[in-house]
Amino acid sequence: MDCIIQVFPDEYHLQTLETLLGACPQLQLTVDVKTVLSRLMARLSNYAASSVEVLPEFLQVEAFAKLSSAIGKVIEAQVDMPIVGAVALYVSLLTFTLHVHPERLDYVDQVLGACVKKLSGKPKLEDIRAKKQIVALLSAPLEKYNDIVTALTLSNYPHVMDCLDYETNKVMAMVIIQSAMKNNTCISTADKVEVLFELIKGLIKDLDETATAELDEEDFKEEQNSVARLIHMLYNDDSEEMLKIICAVRKHIMAGGSQRLPFTVPPLIFSALRLVRKLQDQDGNVVGEEEPATPKKVFQLLNETIEALSSVSSPELALRLYLQCAEAANDCDLEPVAYEFFTQAFILYEEEVADSKAQVTALHLIIGALQRMNVFGVENRDALTHKATGHSAKLLKKPDQCRAVYACSHLFWVDDQNGIKDGERVLLCLKRALRIANSAQQIANATRGCSGPVTLFVEILNKYLYFFEKGNPQITSAAIQGLIELITNEMQSDSTTPDPASDAFFASTIRYIQFQKQKGGVMGERFGPIKV
Repeated sequence: MDCIIQVFPDEYHLQTLETLLGACPQLQLTVDVKTVLSRLMARLSNYAASSVEVLPEFLQVEAFAKLSSAIGKVIEAQVDMPIVGAVALYVSLLTFTLHVHPERLDYVDQVLGACVKKLSGKPKLEDIRAKKQIVALLSAPLEKYNDIVTALTLSNYPHVMDCLDYETNKVMAMVIIQSAMKNNTCISTADKVEVLFELIKGLIKDLDETATAELDEEDFKEEQNSVARLIHMLYNDDSEEMLKIICAVRKHIMAGGSQRLPFTVPPLIFSALRLVRKLQDQDGNVVGEEEPATPKKVFQLLNETIEALSSVSSPELALRLYLQCAEAANDCDLEPVAYEFFTQAFILYEEEVADSKAQVTALHLIIGALQRMNVFGVENRDALTHKATGHSAKLLKKPDQCRAVYACSHLFWVDDQNGIKDGERVLLCLKRALRIANSAQQIANATRGCSGPVTLFVEILNKYLYFFEKGNPQITSAAIQGLIELITNEMQSDSTTPDPASDAFFASTIRYIQFQKQKGGVMGERFGPIKV
């Protein structure tokens, strides 16, 4: 059989295909029919690939139908043929189909269907070679079409994946995601997203309980980051459809369990915020059957999603996402929504963030986000600012307290046209920061016998200069003069630890004041009275 396949020309095989295939079932049981057929299909595939002119010959002799039925007969006749042999035959047939009839997706689906039929009713595959063949079978259409969306239309594709065990299923899911990345495929309807997430479910939720214990952390991170990247590839210009896509993704990833959510929720949140920014430019009254996608609707979804994240012990991440949503609500002019997001952020800060370093970071994030808000009325703004300043003074370490308190001064002076400009409260914050810096020095003196470096005072001096330049009437040149003298005295005192960094910082600040004095104009006049 092998000699016949190798010796006769390709055209000859095509015309005598029926005779040749008819001989296969009549061979002795010990003959390796699988190899014979694989070689024949490989030869015909190469012939088809060699030139476009020969393709009509294949159609004329109905090569696919004949090969397909011959393979079916061989697999039926050889009851004890190992699974790997049967799958290898289907791989050869699929390769042949993709070469000869790439446009006939129904043929491709038919081959996958035949494979599912052979594998169904059997336990999950254990044989390593058979698993490799299945991965080859599923990868072939992806490589041929370079488009994951085409694979999503094959109805038997998910059924073949279900025959794989958990580990191989994950490997195949990664192949699918990498194919989408490589070809930059945009998946643009909720139905396709459903099919896609059904295919990669091995990465999205635990399919079998035993596997979770043996997770390799690095592999797990890489898999989850790939899923996160994939979420950014799902996009539709139509807001209604995009909202459906977001809901579909959310439904799947919420089943992921506490380890996966910190990876998969952020891309979903940012995808939804992208939709919000887009909706904010359109008017809400779109005429349609359903209720239109509105920012409010998306924000409700976001709130529920982040809540799930804060319940799986990722409070710092949830807090950052709440602040991002608050900023988006601010841009959409939705005061109650923005206020709710801030409230949630503060609740998380109070109840979940216990580590003192994390508290400092979280508080600075909250202050920074709050400073950029311009949607709040006086009452709401006061309530939130009061909360922020209150928490700043309660931080554990004095230097952290001092820095958070002087950061709060920016909440009372926003440098744009209609921003809040409350000079008195700015001064109160700065004076309070000075008091804290003083007590930090005294504590250091009492415990170590020498006070620490003067860095905090220099930082506060820089804040004074900032507000002085911005024209805050409460910050006077006399106050700055006093502060400079205080720092100079501290630096000359015997109890202060010399610190090159804070000395250089102070020297630069003084140089800056001199530069402003020499500049002339309004600034020069303002800085004139300060003596350095």
